[in-house]
Amino acid sequence: MAIRIGVVGGGIFGEMHLQTFSQCQRGGRCELVSLADLNENLLAKRREQYGVKTYRDYREMFAREHLDGVSVVTPDPTHLPIVLAALEAGCHVLVEKPMDVTVEGCREMIAAARKAERLLEVDFHKRYDPYHMALRESIETGKLGKPLYGYAWMEDRVEVPRDWWPNWACKSSPAWFLGAHFVDLFRWLIGRKKGRRVYATGVKNKLKSLGVDTFDCVQAKIDFEDDVSFALDTSWVLPSGFEAIVNQGIRVIGTEGILEVDSQDRGAEGCFKDRTHETLNLGFKLYSRDKLGNPRYSGYGFESIADLVENIAFLKCGGRLTDLQGKYPDGQDGLETTRILCGIHQSIATGKLVELGTD
Repeated sequence: MAIRIGVVGGGIFGEMHLQTFSQCQRGGRCELVSLADLNENLLAKRREQYGVKTYRDYREMFAREHLDGVSVVTPDPTHLPIVLAALEAGCHVLVEKPMDVTVEGCREMIAAARKAERLLEVDFHKRYDPYHMALRESIETGKLGKPLYGYAWMEDRVEVPRDWWPNWACKSSPAWFLGAHFVDLFRWLIGRKKGRRVYATGVKNKLKSLGVDTFDCVQAKIDFEDDVSFALDTSWVLPSGFEAIVNQGIRVIGTEGILEVDSQDRGAEGCFKDRTHETLNLGFKLYSRDKLGNPRYSGYGFESIADLVENIAFLKCGGRLTDLQGKYPDGQDGLETTRILCGIHQSIATGKLVELGTD
């Protein structure tokens, strides 16, 4: 039972998708067939690295390769037409977060997936972190009591918007790029509840002075159903000398307890010539080699991507989409996260509390 996989977007994070599917291929779980990207030089590099067929036009790739699944790893505002084209071609889809930057776009994807009777999965990889799974278990079993409130922070070093994506960062924000992770995570922890209202502020200073016109930081307060609240700080201006590319963590307080996860410092530390001190998140990505010398990757960053292959295999063996409901981050989860993030940016723009209403 061959599961044919294609990837759209072969850049920094797109390579992680290629690494994941190539590892699944070595294990006989899928066939990594093709990659589409606009960058000819990048395509040549990935072709040599992963032995994939390459295309500049994703539509041509969908038409020629008869793929079972596609992962979409392109800048946020470009997801919609690619996802719709993949679904129309009969592919199951894994799309990077946020699913889309508009509520209307999310709804359009969901409707297309229903019409095509295909899987629409969002790569909210925080759910696959075993530390977060333990946090969720403490809530589900009642050890934490009824959740009352939570707080999370996610902060990148300044090189991410300044050096990696200076053109695209102007069309995004740390709330879109980073906050989507923890908005979804908190919803998942408390039972996928809907947001009711948000209030947020944002600051433009450092990045604007560097020629990247976007928010340095965004702070948001989100109220959910059942009187649960969540505060979220995001930024991408940490100094280049900071010990990790991303600083992150979450704490949740309930009527019977508290649990905190420092997602950045998990005890692995090093010192290398190009940086004075570094902490490593080996839970996200751990590289080694198998007995034959092949690359071997592990960690929740890979497991969330490989979940597409597992879900397609289940469906090919006779399983139904309804059987998978609630067992992966789906289009409705992507829609709710986008709805909250749109409210956050509306609140920043108006300076007012935003009622999210119902969807």
